[in-house]
Amino acid sequence: MATTATTNDFSKNSINLTLLLLAIIISSIHHLPVHSLEFQVGGNRGWVVPPANDSKIYNDWASENRFQVGDTIRFKYKKDSVMEVTDKEYKKCNSTHPTFFSNTGNTAFRLDHPGPFYFISGASGHCEKGQRMIIKVMYHEESSPSTGDDHGHKSSASPAAVLALAVSKLAIVQFLLLLCTTASYLY
Repeated sequence: MATTATTNDFSKNSINLTLLLLAIIISSIHHLPVHSLEFQVGGNRGWVVPPANDSKIYNDWASENRFQVGDTIRFKYKKDSVMEVTDKEYKKCNSTHPTFFSNTGNTAFRLDHPGPFYFISGASGHCEKGQRMIIKVMYHEESSPSTGDDHGHKSSASPAAVLALAVSKLAIVQFLLLLCTTASYLY
């Protein structure tokens, strides 16, 4: 009879420990970072020459978003190009020495380090009309914003990336609940 009591105590302790670990894991799931999101430059408009009265459209768009290392920005355009340039080339709309160039019409650019990125159109006269943008990628310490969602991203992030995070968190919770339920049936 003493063996049965010891086994029951061990089973109860195991279940309690499992439940405690489960509670800790579930409570910390919301801290899981989204490792990368994709943003479409300019939202639905894409990468086009802005209207004459709105030459800051791209910098306004960029300042409304929070970019982190690993995020991707996608430029969608027709009969145009996109270039990454230095800050000096950006200020002068100089497209002679880009560090990156693409004219595919659907360009994905990965933000691979914190700090500023400078983009201009490579089409003649477009940069001077306002088709240019500065993206500021946050340093790790800046990734706790006071606005936006838990990860500092606004709604122009890819819905698929946000959905994938939610699904993966849900899958983790379901797995842990299944594990806990199975453990309670075994003991």
